[in-house]
Amino acid sequence: MSLVGSYVALSKPLAAALPVFLLAWMRFGIGGLAMLHWLRKPADEPPLTPKTRRLLFLESFLGNFLFTLCMIVGVSLTSAVSAGVIMASIPAVVALMSWAFLRERIGPRIWGAIAFSAFGIALLALSGPAGPVATSDLRMRLPATDSALLGHLLLFGAVLCEAAYSIIGKQLTQTLGPRRITSLINLWGFALSTPMGLYAAWHFEFNSVPWTMWLLLVFYALAACVWTVWLWMTGLKVVPAAQGGVFTVMLPISAALVGVFVLGETLHGTQWLALGIALAGVLLATLPRRWPR
Repeated sequence: MSLVGSYVALSKPLAAALPVFLLAWMRFGIGGLAMLHWLRKPADEPPLTPKTRRLLFLESFLGNFLFTLCMIVGVSLTSAVSAGVIMASIPAVVALMSWAFLRERIGPRIWGAIAFSAFGIALLALSGPAGPVATSDLRMRLPATDSALLGHLLLFGAVLCEAAYSIIGKQLTQTLGPRRITSLINLWGFALSTPMGLYAAWHFEFNSVPWTMWLLLVFYALAACVWTVWLWMTGLKVVPAAQGGVFTVMLPISAALVGVFVLGETLHGTQWLALGIALAGVLLATLPRRWPR
């Protein structure tokens, strides 16, 4: 989750240097090259059933493809700090999805966490526009307020995708190993992004990108496609999804810290309050009532 928060923040300078679809396509391509050997089916793994294939596609489409597009464009329209506040609503959204799709009961603490998350996001939206007026690759011409609102909506769309990713991932870990899941959903992400990625590459001047951005792209691709997915799936294999949710607190914290100390963003009083409220919602939703022995 710390790595996810860092690459969410660092996608902001990448989105300013590369078109969104090209960035997504190259991310999946670099990640795929790094784990080609993970695609091979282990001898002790059962054959893929139609249900597992559908889950793999949905896991990649929602958690990889759509999450990447919503997150990159959303961060480029607002700020890494804003992304941290909105991403703090992931545990509450996971709880709502569990209630809606898995018929799990939601207790008073979870409803309280949902209220905290909603209040934190609303406070962020009322704190004023943040970030650039528009992304360079989409050539938007929006007023600052509209740009920030669109960025916040896209970031919340990324939250919905990440929540679905957590629920589907828990089901996949019952039949497949973490490396196999990581490589297969990345392969789907590469396939989904290839048409628009090739189109963007055909019209892009690659020599205009400084070498530092290429290094950052390699880190972003390995962190987003390989390291974080493998770590998360390995953890989900032995830890209940609800208990694992406590570690999502590291996502908004690391995103905000990278935004402030690496990207030079500033936090004013209202944003500090919004981040604190959002993090309080995370703790309320995920901390156990009684610590295990």
